[in-house]
Amino acid sequence: MTDQLSPAERFAASRTRRGSPRLERFRSALSFDLDPFQLSSCAALENGDSVLVAAPTGAGKTIVAEFAVFLAMQDPRAKVFYTAPMKALSNQKFQEFVAEYGADQVGLLTGDTNVNSGARIVVMTTEVLRNMLYADSDLLHDLSFVIMDEVHYLADRFRGAVWEEVIIHLPQNVRLVSLSATVSNAEEFGDWLQAVRGETAVIVSEERPVPLDQHILIRGKLIDLFDSSGVVATNRVNPELVQLARYGGRATGGPRSSRDAGRYHSRGGRPDDVRMDRAGLVKLLGERNLLPAIFFIFSRVGCDQAVKQVLRAGVRLTTAEEREEIHAIVEERCRTILDEDLAVLGYWEWLEGLQRGVAAHHAGMLPAFKEVVEELFQKKLVKAVFATETLALGINMPARTVVLEKLEKFNGEARVPITPGEYTQLTGRAGRRGIDVEGHSVIQWQDGLDPQAVASLASRRTYPLNSSFSPTYNMAVNLIEQFGRDRTREILESSFAQFQADRAVVDIARKVRSQEESLRGYEEAMHCHLGNFAEYASIRRELTDLERKGAVRADLQSRAERDRRQAQLTVLRKRLKQHPCHTCNDREAHARWAERWWKLKRQTDELSRQIRSRTGVVAKVFDRVTDVLIELGYLVRSESGVITASVHGRTLRRIYGERDLLVAECLRRGVWNDLDPAGLAAMAAALVYEPRRDEGQGSDRYLPKGPFRPAFEKTTDLWSKLDDIELEHKLPGSNPLSSGLSLAMYRWAQGTPLDSVLMEAELAAGDFVRMTKQTIDLLDQLSVVADGQVGRTARKALDAIRRGIVAYSSVA
Repeated sequence: MTDQLSPAERFAASRTRRGSPRLERFRSALSFDLDPFQLSSCAALENGDSVLVAAPTGAGKTIVAEFAVFLAMQDPRAKVFYTAPMKALSNQKFQEFVAEYGADQVGLLTGDTNVNSGARIVVMTTEVLRNMLYADSDLLHDLSFVIMDEVHYLADRFRGAVWEEVIIHLPQNVRLVSLSATVSNAEEFGDWLQAVRGETAVIVSEERPVPLDQHILIRGKLIDLFDSSGVVATNRVNPELVQLARYGGRATGGPRSSRDAGRYHSRGGRPDDVRMDRAGLVKLLGERNLLPAIFFIFSRVGCDQAVKQVLRAGVRLTTAEEREEIHAIVEERCRTILDEDLAVLGYWEWLEGLQRGVAAHHAGMLPAFKEVVEELFQKKLVKAVFATETLALGINMPARTVVLEKLEKFNGEARVPITPGEYTQLTGRAGRRGIDVEGHSVIQWQDGLDPQAVASLASRRTYPLNSSFSPTYNMAVNLIEQFGRDRTREILESSFAQFQADRAVVDIARKVRSQEESLRGYEEAMHCHLGNFAEYASIRRELTDLERKGAVRADLQSRAERDRRQAQLTVLRKRLKQHPCHTCNDREAHARWAERWWKLKRQTDELSRQIRSRTGVVAKVFDRVTDVLIELGYLVRSESGVITASVHGRTLRRIYGERDLLVAECLRRGVWNDLDPAGLAAMAAALVYEPRRDEGQGSDRYLPKGPFRPAFEKTTDLWSKLDDIELEHKLPGSNPLSSGLSLAMYRWAQGTPLDSVLMEAELAAGDFVRMTKQTIDLLDQLSVVADGQVGRTARKALDAIRRGIVAYSSVA
């Protein structure tokens, strides 16, 4: 290996060995060598810096995180927290660290799971760490490193603010390891990290560890997206593909012989069908040694239908030995699920697909089932997975091939093209490091497909990282109680949101200065020796505008309006003729410059308005949030003007979630005092449930009977009052409560069987489990925060709903 290095590379390697002895020990235990970006990142950590690592999916960013853990474990007291955006990813990292360091050294905190929280390595969701920081938890003692995996989630409009809160509030002595996709503004994000966290090395790599071959599938033939002839640069679209696209996926003039026709016919499809059916595609990939494969279908129903289609076609991708191994793993992983629930969950059909090497993967599935699919795919026992795009986020499931059936998806409102960032994330799953020489992406041909557009999608650098940060009520009370109002404003001004706004202001201000110079040049060009030409031009413009309006609305005007307009026109024409500049020989030349001046002045005034609106934008929102809290008594102002949290504010400090203020108000006013455990579970479900757009808010007919109904009505009235107050203070407000899940949660808490509850909820098992765990999270907060009866009821409600498939955990 060393013999293949240049003298310069050997010198650099020698310097790394001398300057990074711990990195050398870490490397010596690996079965592979590190890439340059990994070496640079790890060396920066050993040097005492924080790091931002931006690299493609599958490039090996987690090696940097593993080295941070390795460094922490060299110190007998140091601790490291690993934060991830999803519980599935947290579970996966927990299991990996347990295998490496032992169960006694590793903990897991995900809101509904608490395992060994005092361990030296703790895996957690980002929200858990944020809550720890606000509570000044003892678990933060001796914290050395925080690893933020998938830090580009900071752009998520629902949860992204949490990442910024953590980055801003972490103690300065804690080093940050930020792992990101290859966002197009990584350097800007790195500059912000440098500003708020101190020395931060920004390491950007855009090289895939495994090259990607990209193909379009037309009539059973895989055609390279890019020209591979070697005659021209490789980023040119394949001429054969361009030719086929011109003729709608057919060869020029149609196939010349039956032999040629056979090349383009779809297997299992009609002779004139350009698209290949799924079973045929699975077989084709198997014949070309391109399995295992992930087929991305942007619909849960589509994923389930795809599995059924492939199984109906008789596809079998496993040997007898593999089927036995699959059966043993599935039985072991699902042994805790009740027999009566297995049939409801479609267990036997799911098992049949697994044993034939085929499975679906989407959020509607039971988490236990998804975990089994992930494990079997990693063990190369399942060869074809039909998945929604959530599989592309974080989970370690690389394949040899990724198939995209369409390049558009439904975003909740309309079908929209996938973005370059999404394309990069999806195709990033293709190519297994250390196994495949190259990865493959296959795009199914469809009418209207433009090869040039696909090539552009495939070759553009990915999406920019934009902040979604905005102050919340809980955040405001916590920060004011810790730092006071003035210091809090300063802290919020250090957010990435304000950093980006300020940078934009700098760019806009530069443009304003440039345009103001142009305006001065235009003023000189329209200068008239006879008088003020700007004044003359203003009269001309007013006259022209009035004439145009009159021409457009002539039929709609009354006689009086027409007479009034005519009188105005007469006055303006008289003023124009009497103006000194009217007789200037260069009048029309001056007028052309005046028109340019006016247009540029209008643009410059708009830019100046943008500067005013962006300066201090985060602090302005914080001030409005603070004013609401003062009005409602959660914050109080002393005679000297100092603002602190009231007793109600101290309760609000411990309530996290989008409806933090509403929950605090309901507890304060005793709205839920008469609810039994099932009723409180149903109420918590109404607070966390987000209905589909076509679902509406639910009706009284579907509400639990008894004390729940008046309590729900009072809660809704409180929401309405808070919404009015927020609008008065120019805050966006929130969506109305939805009772769509309340009756199902009420019955689940009462012990109703799973099949009846799922039918009542009209939810897939995976969705029901996810919503119930969110309900558990809120009830858990109530059990701690609420005084007296509501707190006791919350604890009973937790026990009532944490059962059956909801209680299943892969780590507990």
